[in-house]
Amino acid sequence: MSTASIEQLLIDELRQRGQTIAFCESLTAGLACATLAGVPGASDVLRGGLVTYATDLKVTLAGVGEEVVARHGVVSAQTAREMARGCKAACGADWAVALTGVAGPDPQDGHHVGEVWIGVSGPKWTASSPAAELAPIAMSRYALVPGESEPVRVLAGNRNEIRAAAVEAALRGALKAVRDQPEGTIAG
Repeated sequence: MSTASIEQLLIDELRQRGQTIAFCESLTAGLACATLAGVPGASDVLRGGLVTYATDLKVTLAGVGEEVVARHGVVSAQTAREMARGCKAACGADWAVALTGVAGPDPQDGHHVGEVWIGVSGPKWTASSPAAELAPIAMSRYALVPGESEPVRVLAGNRNEIRAAAVEAALRGALKAVRDQPEGTIAG
């Protein structure tokens, strides 16, 4: 079993493929990018990132359509995907990872504390997932969310624990996406 960190594994996978990565962060405010940058050799693959904490910056910097924000809100799968797409283009990276959600301590616009979405945009596709599905089970809990008939899995903990869990989920999601990419699909 490898003892390398998720960050190191992600850097190694990207380096092996000759690919780069960037981050677009809202609730984590640059923490994911800084976490990857903390590993020696990150400069081989890390292009940089956008901190789009304010809603208007998601539109102006990350290129999220105003209609997406108006229809789905900033805490949504759709916004996470658009943040990742826009970041990939703005930073000229092969991959981009976006994080948007509610760290707390209070709910936001009807979204429960711990609801976080991760967007990933790669050479051939863009997708999004709830962070709680990407994080280790110990970093999540179930919450009763208005409008849902069953409890929903969200990230657990206080504000900083949720932010840290979101980074862990984002890095895990990025590593899985890069590893699952067929070798022959790198865009030229």
